[in-house]
Amino acid sequence: MSPSKSLSGKKIALLATDGFEYAELTEPKKMLEEAGAQVDVIAPGDAKEIKGWKVSDWGGAVKVDRPLDQAKPDDYQALLLPGGVINPDKLRMKEEAVSFVRAFGEANKPIAAICHGPWTLINAGQVKGHTMTSWPSLKQDLENAGARWEDREVVRDGNLITSRKPVDIPAFGKALIELLAA
Repeated sequence: MSPSKSLSGKKIALLATDGFEYAELTEPKKMLEEAGAQVDVIAPGDAKEIKGWKVSDWGGAVKVDRPLDQAKPDDYQALLLPGGVINPDKLRMKEEAVSFVRAFGEANKPIAAICHGPWTLINAGQVKGHTMTSWPSLKQDLENAGARWEDREVVRDGNLITSRKPVDIPAFGKALIELLAA
């Protein structure tokens, strides 16, 4: 990582709960940390760890750094929303999580969402007028919420970065690092 891409001093909030797609949390987190950022895994409730999903079955768990009720959007420069079907579906049903996401959008802070992660952005009212991508099954949901959907590995629209699936993670992580390093 060149000095011009250093994320030293940047704090990233990674909001997730049980059922996140394992690679969509762990790989971007690792990329951001290797670029010098501090990434805090934030989850609702009091769980010390959350369990991931690996393709078609339960996978590994990751440590929760901060419970959602103790996390403040003002303490972070960006928000990362991994996918998986279960994770964002649970998050979008929790007003505390939706409000947390909304605060990043209203502050015009970078938000990166992959796969089903944009579901939470829809509930937070942060997709209207944006060009986005996602797992293909969210296309209609995003369009119904006022977004323009494109089938590309990564789409950056201002401070909003979206991606489709685990195979797109390298481009997704690179786009977020470049935005934060600018």
